[in-house]
Amino acid sequence: MSRDQNTIFAGADRLTILTYMLLVVLGWLNIYAAVYNEEHQNIFDTTQKYGKQLIWIGGSTIIAICILLIDANFYTAFSYGFYGFLIAANILVLFLGREVKGSKSWFRFGDVGIQPAEFMKFAANLALAKFLSNSTIVVNQRFRLRLKDLIKNYKNTFYALVIIVIPLIIIKILQDETGLAIVFIAFVIVLYREGLSVNFLIFGILAAILFVIALVVTQITTLLIVLAVISSAAFLFIPRNRKSLIVVALVYMASAGVVLGTNYVYNHLEPHQKVRIDVLLGRGTVDLKKEGYNVNQAKIAIGSGGFIGKGYLQGTQTKYDFVPEQDTDFIFCTVGEEWGFLGSTGVIFLELFLILRVIFLAERQRSDFSRIYGYGVAVILFFHLAVNIGMTIGLMPVIGIPLPFFSYGGSSLWAFTILLFIFIKLDANRLLILR
Repeated sequence: MSRDQNTIFAGADRLTILTYMLLVVLGWLNIYAAVYNEEHQNIFDTTQKYGKQLIWIGGSTIIAICILLIDANFYTAFSYGFYGFLIAANILVLFLGREVKGSKSWFRFGDVGIQPAEFMKFAANLALAKFLSNSTIVVNQRFRLRLKDLIKNYKNTFYALVIIVIPLIIIKILQDETGLAIVFIAFVIVLYREGLSVNFLIFGILAAILFVIALVVTQITTLLIVLAVISSAAFLFIPRNRKSLIVVALVYMASAGVVLGTNYVYNHLEPHQKVRIDVLLGRGTVDLKKEGYNVNQAKIAIGSGGFIGKGYLQGTQTKYDFVPEQDTDFIFCTVGEEWGFLGSTGVIFLELFLILRVIFLAERQRSDFSRIYGYGVAVILFFHLAVNIGMTIGLMPVIGIPLPFFSYGGSSLWAFTILLFIFIKLDANRLLILR
């Protein structure tokens, strides 16, 4: 592929940009279908959501061009600055922001609303890449019990987790935006690419399984007893010595902590959040006119599309507003109903192609910072894709998370655009970096 060094696209990966543009345009067309109004059929009507989305798309185009015009070293130099600024913005919104759906997490500038939590993702990614590229995560391949050894070997890992957890806590606890908060958990995957022991991944998976079990099993005391029995039985298969006893005791304490922590968190959730979890787990009788309404209507809409769909603008579930939030969190219902299985598969393929393309580009970087940032982009996009579609088809609780480049909203579109195009700029600059 020839590259004209006199343009702003010099060195930029054209395939990634083309995929981005295709997703944005398809998203715009689906927003038009989701809120189609026969009295306002002009797709450029700015009084309607599809017209407003076009303005957001124009703004994202300007943002993308500006990012490509700025020197790539700017993003490295001011990584912590972006992080600090967005942390401050996410705190200030509590005092200066506007409350939307019970959450005070929006700044209002005239008719324009900006949600700083969306932009925190690219800032956290920059800060994490900056820290990890300047540090070496020392991973101890053998389990050591001496506290000073653990602190010595995992100090950098701890600091990296702090960078991830701070925005998560601010957005979840202060703003009560659960969906946007848990996205930051995806950054942990980046640590494994940078050398974190797979043992942590195994422990994480086991903790997640135990978390689900703790939600399903209502008798917490019984579960703790079962864990104690399993821990005791472990001595039949491992050497019986002091070290093994300490390891088993620590594992049991950690497991008990997960169970008790899960019970505590569940009991302190908002009523509607508890209901969503109960619906997902099939616990109790689900009222399809209340707590089970969203997911049930979403399944009906997607299922009614069949293999090839009902046709563009022909979706009855969508047209008559049976699906709540059908232009934002449940935009995939419109795709499924009007484009069918083929169209839905095509959208998922495009999203996955973009993610895999980013991973491919990340692996060819000469700079640790660029590689780490690229993986951060990939995991954030994948997390959004998996959770959004998962909650739409009833595999995950409804937590309110947009489909990348598809869902209506300026904050999410601009945030995703910044997240992606910073990496495109870093990749375009890779040949100027000496190994």
